[in-house]
Amino acid sequence: MQIGFVGLGNVGGKLAGSLLRNGASLIVSDLDAEKVSEFTARGAGSSAVPADMARQCGIVITCLPNPQASASVVEGPDGLLKGFRRDAVWCEMSTTDEREVQRLGKAFSAIGAHAVDCPVSGGCHRAATGNISIFAGCDRPVFERILPLLTMMGRRILHTGRLGSASQLKVLTNYLATANLVSVCEALTTATKAGLDMKTTYEAIRISSGNSFVHETEGQVILNGSRDISFTMDLVVKDLSLFSELAERSGVNLDLAPMLLEIFHDAEERYGSREWSPNVIRRLEDATGCRVSAPGFPAEIEDDEPEIPGYEVTMDHPRA
Repeated sequence: MQIGFVGLGNVGGKLAGSLLRNGASLIVSDLDAEKVSEFTARGAGSSAVPADMARQCGIVITCLPNPQASASVVEGPDGLLKGFRRDAVWCEMSTTDEREVQRLGKAFSAIGAHAVDCPVSGGCHRAATGNISIFAGCDRPVFERILPLLTMMGRRILHTGRLGSASQLKVLTNYLATANLVSVCEALTTATKAGLDMKTTYEAIRISSGNSFVHETEGQVILNGSRDISFTMDLVVKDLSLFSELAERSGVNLDLAPMLLEIFHDAEERYGSREWSPNVIRRLEDATGCRVSAPGFPAEIEDDEPEIPGYEVTMDHPRA
């Protein structure tokens, strides 16, 4: 079966790379012709017109920066809906609003096709090795049909229930990661100003109850000084806004989320929307006159775990 993939950015390019590496027959599309050329040189096909891609493929994946971009690819004059055939599957791997993916899902259902929201979580370094986690919201028969494809791109695959549920869980987990990032920035800045050795500080946090995925990844590129986690300020604001809207619709009044949004709006204004998100620490560095850094930490995070076949995570078989 031909697989279509639209969006070869920081995450999408790595997911598409995993498909190609694992033998999928792939057709790709991106606004950046150079990225498309990199894939065609490795054996992928290409299609600049989403409708043409849809006519050739049984499954089309989109991995795009925002809901507006996905809507344009799906509903545009030459969008996917113009070419999708009955029983084909659209997989939305972008981080998006569950209401938007449900709205588009109805349009696919109307032509006898299927929609899945299947965002990823775990960082670009794990997307590169096929070890990232994937949530999937859809009917169970559709999930079972696409599971072999998802296991090519990710290690831990979780069926989350109805269409839209995966997107809700993705913005929730991104909110938690952002809250942790801000707290890590505050801890590392305080340690620097207190005169602590930063290598020792990093290790103390790593082996303690204060440890987290964010500390072990973003904490390292903060200390290196590159702050390169392949995730930008504007994407954090988008995800925090989606989470806040979900909470508001659910009748939950939040205390922390509005503060985080204020912090990142300020960081965007100071340093630019496309600045790496860990550079939110510059707000503290500028205010205190210190530089949070230490030798011996990597400029980018690489996954040191071997790629293994993906599997479905269930409550009975959670597997590490």
